[in-house]
Amino acid sequence: MMNELVQSHMTKDVVTLNPDNTLGEVREILLSKHIHHIPIVEGKKLVGMVTSWDIFKLGKSVEEYQNMKVSEIMTRRVATLDPDQHLGAVADVLTRHLFHAVPIVNDDHELLGIVTSTDIIRYEHTKEYPENLEKFIEENM
Repeated sequence: MMNELVQSHMTKDVVTLNPDNTLGEVREILLSKHIHHIPIVEGKKLVGMVTSWDIFKLGKSVEEYQNMKVSEIMTRRVATLDPDQHLGAVADVLTRHLFHAVPIVNDDHELLGIVTSTDIIRYEHTKEYPENLEKFIEENM
């Protein structure tokens, strides 16, 4: 059922930062864009990932984040997939490792996109309920 290619469903316009950015910048982007994951790149090459959980678990003040570099806390070993894999492979990585995002990279480890757990839920929901269900949501809210 999840045999469509990742490249058809990945977010291609990914918000990224580099290892020299500050955690204050990460925090601002996470809050303003309503996202939970920021891939860290050098040029186009994926070198790490920072998540909202990484920021939260530090327990620092907003002022302390301003002086901390992304490189101090980013996860450097990131599970990735290539764009020719199936969505089922993304779901497998997410569930086996309790991740919520999988960066999509090419053979040179350059970031091409990202697929999140929300993307997988949206995909499955659309398959199951192809009609517009807004009227039902509004009635029950």
